[in-house]
Amino acid sequence: MDTQKLTIVVPAYNEEEVLTSSIQKLLSIEDQIATQNIMGQRADILIVDDGSVDHTWEIIEKLHHSNSRIRGLRFSRNFGHQSALIAGMKEAVKSADMIVTIDADLQDDPEKIAEMVDKYAEGADIVYGVRNNRESDSWFKRTTAQGYYKTLKMLGVELIPNHADFRLMSKRAVETFLDYPERNIFIRGLIPKLGYKTDEVYYKRTPRMAGESKYPLKKMLAFAWDGITSLTIAPVRLILILGTLACLLAVGMVAYAVVTKLLGMTIHGWSSLMVSLWFIGGVQMVSLGVIGEYIGKLTTEVKRRPRYTVQTILE
Repeated sequence: MDTQKLTIVVPAYNEEEVLTSSIQKLLSIEDQIATQNIMGQRADILIVDDGSVDHTWEIIEKLHHSNSRIRGLRFSRNFGHQSALIAGMKEAVKSADMIVTIDADLQDDPEKIAEMVDKYAEGADIVYGVRNNRESDSWFKRTTAQGYYKTLKMLGVELIPNHADFRLMSKRAVETFLDYPERNIFIRGLIPKLGYKTDEVYYKRTPRMAGESKYPLKKMLAFAWDGITSLTIAPVRLILILGTLACLLAVGMVAYAVVTKLLGMTIHGWSSLMVSLWFIGGVQMVSLGVIGEYIGKLTTEVKRRPRYTVQTILE
């Protein structure tokens, strides 16, 4: 294989406690891969600062000045993890032949990058990093994660279970992905739609070395909901089904009321009436909420606002 260039994209948000050690670890891994004569010495790291409010950017600048293989990209404010990944890939694809994305905390095993590169050399355009166990997760997180994957599968969404955003993509795979213009984007759900040859590497996720998770429960739930509404209209179809069932139930209740009236068995009850009203009202409010979510996303797409604003680039 001809000499290829690898760029590792690292989104970072308030990662001052782990960033220096993580980057040194990634540099070491790149050096090890280079000895395999797959890439020669053509490898670098692109760190995307997602509007950090600590000393993350100062650390990136220091690392860049000490090693030209380390580049930096700084957002004007916090735009979110998905936007940071997209910005990193968009910048990296200008010169890289293959791009690896990995979070700054290195909970995803960076040693597997060498195996990803091997699979790329064998012809894979996309290599997924897949967790082979979730022992480090709490029972709640492990159970809800598995339930989420099953729900998406039932809704017809193609997703790689136990895969987050640790992956390798070829230049052409990244360029194809960047052709997707939508603003409400769920990256791990779109990648399988690209249609290129894929492979997988398996690893065990480790606890954070320092700092706190940037995805507490509230953000995880919002991220999961965005994934569903960005990839499928199944919730809207579910509303149609619920509405149809409610209409059929209403017809049945009318028939029941007529029969009981003719038989003189009319039951006077306030509770049953109120329960029915509250139930139907609840279904209507939930339905309006789901439809409103889709309308809100359509509004965002129509406005065509930029996904992010880059303040500084360190080449």
